Amino acid sequence: MPTAGQQDDTTIYKIINARLLIDHQLVTNQYLWFQGGRIIDGRTTFFSFNKEPDVLIDAQNAIVAPGFIDAQINGAFGIDFTEATTEEQIDTVAQGLVQYGCTAFCPTVVSSPAEVYQKLPLLGQRQVPLGAELLGAHLEGPFIASEKKGAHDQAIFQTAHSIDAIEAVYGKGFENHTRIVTLAPERVQDVIPKLVEKNITVSIGHSAATMEEAEEGIAHGANFITHLFNAMKPFHHRDPGMIGLLGATTLPKPARMEHHPDRSATTGNNDFSTDPRPFYGIICDGVHVHPNSVRIAYYAHPSGCVLVTDALSAAGLPQGVYRLGDRDVETKGKSGAYVKGTDTLAGSTTSIDTCVRNFKKFTSCSTVEALEAATLHPAQMLGIQHRKGTLRPGSDADFVFLDDDLHVQRVYLRGQCVHDIHAKQ
Repeated sequence: MPTAGQQDDTTIYKIINARLLIDHQLVTNQYLWFQGGRIIDGRTTFFSFNKEPDVLIDAQNAIVAPGFIDAQINGAFGIDFTEATTEEQIDTVAQGLVQYGCTAFCPTVVSSPAEVYQKLPLLGQRQVPLGAELLGAHLEGPFIASEKKGAHDQAIFQTAHSIDAIEAVYGKGFENHTRIVTLAPERVQDVIPKLVEKNITVSIGHSAATMEEAEEGIAHGANFITHLFNAMKPFHHRDPGMIGLLGATTLPKPARMEHHPDRSATTGNNDFSTDPRPFYGIICDGVHVHPNSVRIAYYAHPSGCVLVTDALSAAGLPQGVYRLGDRDVETKGKSGAYVKGTDTLAGSTTSIDTCVRNFKKFTSCSTVEALEAATLHPAQMLGIQHRKGTLRPGSDADFVFLDDDLHVQRVYLRGQCVHDIHAKQ
């Protein structure tokens, strides 16, 4: 067996007696084979190459699903990504997240001065020994609206009408280390296509956009909404704002179809292969969004939901006062973190597996739908569904064992078991 941090490229593993999340259903008549950190085709391995598995893993009827992906997380375990300065700090978070079934994440940086973005290489895509994979930074601001600033420092906010203005803040080559940029479409509409050309996932959020401005942002190439219902205009029946995108019916055919949700019963009358509506992030902690609102969003656009934690450095720690960028935040209640001395929500202290369980409880959706909101959907949104969010051959061998109540039992990263609750008992 490989030692910690090493990968055995020759040993073939086969998981038996599992309920596998494959092709939108839990199947019991298949096995999961993996080798060298990747899932392989068991039929080809056995029948064409005449190879037997070297190691059998009995799942004992556990649900086996792809590892969870958190596309918006500001920090955890006392570490804030905006202030972190070493790989060791980032690794501490990455290694801590696996206990929640999180196997990949986008470290998120709130609106900051230009000098903060000089450390983007620290947050770029890389694998962490025994820890969740960094997918690249999520830059939340500073190109956002002061009317919906949330916990961000509006003195830093900017408007950009060219990609040069974006690069003046983030730095040349920022796209090499960045996966998502959150911006207010009404402030930077013209640069969205330029960001998409750089293979950046553009998300609209912290915005006072009208319905028309929001639709223009999606038409220009944005495919995600940052923490739906939070830091945006509330729903109004005559101008529903960004929330109205859930019911949009006239969006054009997406330029990058593979970055959009699957079609669903609510997609509308068009012949597109995917849904032109964007994915939407939702903080399913029961604090940021009322359960009824979660349910409304799910029924309006079921294939678009992406569960995020928006967790702060206080996640995984006792209640107290912690940092978010250059501000103090205080944790109180069951999940909320607030700008100290105010009732302004700054983020959460929830975990991604808790969000999955809450989502199923709030919406009465199926187990498959709850799991895909933290696996397949974020992978599709990021355009990495060929290697993440799936158990198909060729994808990374990142997966979790879950009980019937969706509590994490075991976690595998690149084919290596890095968390097992039974081993600790």
